[in-house]
Amino acid sequence: MAAVRLAVVADIHHGQDSMTKRGTTALGLLADFARFVAEVKPDAVIDLGDRISDVDSETDRRLEAEVTAAFRAIEVPIHHICGNHDRDHLTVAENEAILGQSLGHATLDIGAWRIVLWRAESRIGRPDKDGFSGFVLPEADLLWLAGVVRTADRPLAIMSHVPVSGHAQTGNYYFERNPNASTYPGTERLRAVLREAKVPVMWLSGHVHWNTFTVVDAIPHFTIQSLTESFTTAPEPAVAWALLELDDAIDLKVFGRDPFAIRLDAAATLRRWIAPLPPFGTLADGAARHFPTAPEPAR
Repeated sequence: MAAVRLAVVADIHHGQDSMTKRGTTALGLLADFARFVAEVKPDAVIDLGDRISDVDSETDRRLEAEVTAAFRAIEVPIHHICGNHDRDHLTVAENEAILGQSLGHATLDIGAWRIVLWRAESRIGRPDKDGFSGFVLPEADLLWLAGVVRTADRPLAIMSHVPVSGHAQTGNYYFERNPNASTYPGTERLRAVLREAKVPVMWLSGHVHWNTFTVVDAIPHFTIQSLTESFTTAPEPAVAWALLELDDAIDLKVFGRDPFAIRLDAAATLRRWIAPLPPFGTLADGAARHFPTAPEPAR
């Protein structure tokens, strides 16, 4: 069976330039992405969200409509996910009306793989407006994913805006000092769900504006660079998009000024790691002596 081929774009951020995001280049770069899609002829396009840099509800509707119009140059099926900037001033229903498609959780069986569009709540709370900061993960979103994993009869490629690997943000322009805005609280529960998978699994996200590869319990988690980000390619935008090919291997290539490529054996993702140790000081005496604990502070 032929490999599944997906073209992926993340964090378009159409709008004014903002910090290191070169939003004024977005529509032109989307035209370049459309030409790439026409050349490689993937089975589908996945948009991982943050199509705009939000301003207010009226401006955001206009910006989202302009991105939607740019996507019309693409002739293969397109599947959108909402990012936090798409949700700051617009509801999911308003995004659906502009994009012309449902934005609820969904699965797509393409070839031998099941593509999982995990469209969990992506709005970031703000203390002055919501009384809390960062993401909140509704229990219903976790339970839906748990059901998909539990009943999977073929390999799963999970797509989301927000990553769940728990990878470090050291060096990240936006998130090194704002880690609560880089992922959901309680992601260890999501990773525990994945641990129960009896089929190969991979996870691909955007949001954090860099290319990363993290393995937890043998399951690979990837994030890809933003189309218009420049903190790794200053002063020019990264011009990043990806081609993901899935068969017996997981083959991810990110193009542009911040390229990245990796190929993995899909079957290897079925391995499960031994559970991490508890704190050394709680180990039984025979084991604890091999792991000295930190000395008590001087009194």
